[in-house]
Amino acid sequence: MTSGDAIVAEGLRKRYRDRNALNGFDLRVRPGEVCGLLGPNGAGKTTSVRILSTLLRPDGGRAEVAGFDVTRQPDQVRYRIGLVGQHPALDEALSGRQNLVLFGGLFHLGRHRARRRADELMERFGLVEAGGQPVTSYSGGMRRRLDLAAGMILAPAVLFLDEPTTGLDPRGRNEVWESVRELARAGTTVLLTTQHLDEADQLADRISVVDAGRVIAEGTPDDLKDRLGGDRIDMVIADPADLAAAVGQVRQVVGADPTVDPDRRSVSVQVGHQPGALIEVLRALDAARVPIADVALRRPTLDEVFLHLTGHGAPVAEEAAA
Repeated sequence: MTSGDAIVAEGLRKRYRDRNALNGFDLRVRPGEVCGLLGPNGAGKTTSVRILSTLLRPDGGRAEVAGFDVTRQPDQVRYRIGLVGQHPALDEALSGRQNLVLFGGLFHLGRHRARRRADELMERFGLVEAGGQPVTSYSGGMRRRLDLAAGMILAPAVLFLDEPTTGLDPRGRNEVWESVRELARAGTTVLLTTQHLDEADQLADRISVVDAGRVIAEGTPDDLKDRLGGDRIDMVIADPADLAAAVGQVRQVVGADPTVDPDRRSVSVQVGHQPGALIEVLRALDAARVPIADVALRRPTLDEVFLHLTGHGAPVAEEAAA
């Protein structure tokens, strides 16, 4: 099964008592790619990460990470990966730098090399000024960046991020996002599970949507949005008496029947990938002397894609730990 992919999973299965957490889970992630795993509560995202990071044995199927089998060669896999879980694994009585030196020791780097690596990571994650301060004084975003740094002690080829911004405010999330982007730019392969669809939209090169223990759709964020029909024009007509005229003009320009809400005086129509459609519609309405109160050209959101693919609303939490 060895390939050029950084992560490969084929037919992974895992059962917890009376339910299947994974039921034929397949995944491929190319080197240097950020792959987002999205799925409703209990879909199997965390279970798949635990198997791929050698923390859990599958009941069936096979997987390789960085070219090594996760079941037959777990030590080789562990030496080449980093794992950042939902909750920071830090000693809050120690300073940020001391935490990284401690992790370096746990990975048998030796005292001198561990200190040097700690200094490199403090610089890389923008924590030099706070390096001597106890972790108790760190903001949520700083703690998560320090946790990311700890996951990078061995400069892993593959980094697993399981809900990395859980509990953070918008500023903290942005700090972590920028750190993840920097890791990707440096060539690290990242597998990201997240309950924030905007996070996947911001960070992921490709997204795999997981439901009932298997991947049901995958592609770039734009690919997945295109499945809902591409762009849409939303308009609010100034005068309700002009709704019929507006519908006629839109139908003539776009060649499709718009959706109309008389109470809101709104007209909406799918235009696919016609970049000039909005301008043409506006010209037609102007020529017909139909004034509009508001207009927008918008793409489907990942929330809409998620609902369309799974029949569930946006995920709010991952499955309980087994």
